[in-house]
Amino acid sequence: MTKSTGEKARSRNRVQQIREGIHLRSLKARKKVEDITKDDVKTFLRKNAFVLLTIAAVVFGILMGFALRSYKMSYREVKYFSFPGELLMRMLQMLVLPLLVSSLITGMSALDSHASGKMGMRAVIYYMTTTFIAVFIGIIMVLIIHPGKGSKDEFTKQQKIEQVSPADAFLDLIRNMFPPNLVQACTQQFKTQYSKRIIHVKMIVNESIFNLTNTTQEIAQEEVIPLPGTTNGVNALGLVVFSMCFGLIIGNMKEQGQALRDFFDSLNEAIMRLVAIIMWYAPIGILFLIAGKIVEMDDITEMGGQLGMYTITVIIGLMIHGMIILPTLYFVITRKNPFIFITGLLQALITALGTSSSSATLPVTFKCLEENNKVDKRVTRFVLPVGATINMDGTALYEALAAIFIAQVNNMEMNFGQIITISITATAASIGAAGIPQAGLVTMVIVLTSVGLPTDDISLIIAVDWFLDRLRTTTNVLGDSIGAGIIEFLSKDELQNSDVELGSSVLEENEKSTCMLFKQNKKYLDTFWLSYFE
Repeated sequence: MTKSTGEKARSRNRVQQIREGIHLRSLKARKKVEDITKDDVKTFLRKNAFVLLTIAAVVFGILMGFALRSYKMSYREVKYFSFPGELLMRMLQMLVLPLLVSSLITGMSALDSHASGKMGMRAVIYYMTTTFIAVFIGIIMVLIIHPGKGSKDEFTKQQKIEQVSPADAFLDLIRNMFPPNLVQACTQQFKTQYSKRIIHVKMIVNESIFNLTNTTQEIAQEEVIPLPGTTNGVNALGLVVFSMCFGLIIGNMKEQGQALRDFFDSLNEAIMRLVAIIMWYAPIGILFLIAGKIVEMDDITEMGGQLGMYTITVIIGLMIHGMIILPTLYFVITRKNPFIFITGLLQALITALGTSSSSATLPVTFKCLEENNKVDKRVTRFVLPVGATINMDGTALYEALAAIFIAQVNNMEMNFGQIITISITATAASIGAAGIPQAGLVTMVIVLTSVGLPTDDISLIIAVDWFLDRLRTTTNVLGDSIGAGIIEFLSKDELQNSDVELGSSVLEENEKSTCMLFKQNKKYLDTFWLSYFE
């Protein structure tokens, strides 16, 4: 009796302590709210102007898009309407190539070979771990929800899908790592093309039942032969490999390589100043990008039940990975609040949602990590360009999930071996996916071919891919950014012991706000025009 009474008293004390704690916190929160002044509000709005404008652009873009759908615009009218968004994409893509090369070379040259080796190993382990987790989540979600259950007749195929050999795709990935021409790598990637030719095969035919006479006949057969070819687009993988090696060499050259280090450091800073200017236009561009896509899309009400369930399954999988797995990983390793870190990335995530390109979002991601989250520039310059090229968590999840969904639509049961094959192939294919819009559709051909699924059935999911592509790109950018935060935390000792330091002028510029950089650039432009007309 005494024991139970003591337990009740202890439980009452715990409840009382919890109540007092809640009461104290509510009092503190109320006091903070009461202490807010007009100056505090103005300071908050000034500091978060870009994020608030970008969020407003997304909201207005969605509203404007649905409002204009009733006007039934022609394809030409939609393209004219989306033109401001196209300009934003062009401006961001213009900066990707110089930013990727200069940031990687500067980042690698600022670290000694020991520090860069350790950081690189941590980055690879992080990329592989999160990608495999994403693939696992995608497979589990599609097997539990089973969105492909039903008839295949409700789908409408839209286009013919180009056939790709998995072996050739893997070899193309390795070929692109070592481009023979760096200038060509800035505009083109190597891609195996296929050609058909007729070959004549001689066959011996028996003309009698007793095999007494044999005749030779020529039979024409069609053979598919691989040919070397190219496709338009920056060979990011080749430039990443070259820039990393080049940066390491410059770093080991010590004083002899100082001039090159200063050059690429200044180039990187100049690109970031351009980013600061473009950010003023970003909300307008994002507004028209989103509104234009909503106006252009097919009627949502006609979407089939299977396709609707497939969309929901992908969204749930991406949310689990982006909102649970990645933040948990960040918290477990760094013991810091992941959602404060993610808050600093809002502008980059919204830009990824609007542009559906992790490469085009790269300049904004640099800005958010370095200015908002104060991540060391040596880490961002190394991790982000590599991550934007090979770390595609959202794409890997989507490809694994979509492959099993297509198997379900065709009433094909996947055995354990085939599921393992899909997981490995989806991981490899996501590494080969360029950071451009809808690249996942192309690489998914490799995943389907590896388990004998019909590649033409990719056209079944094209109707919703424009929307899902934006969500998986946002997940990709979030994964790269959280990876930068984790790698910086794990590499503190190497960064402190690094002999090579960034120039003071660069550090000073990095501490300036975006508004200050914009004012400086405006001053330079005014001076230029005044001197021009004098």
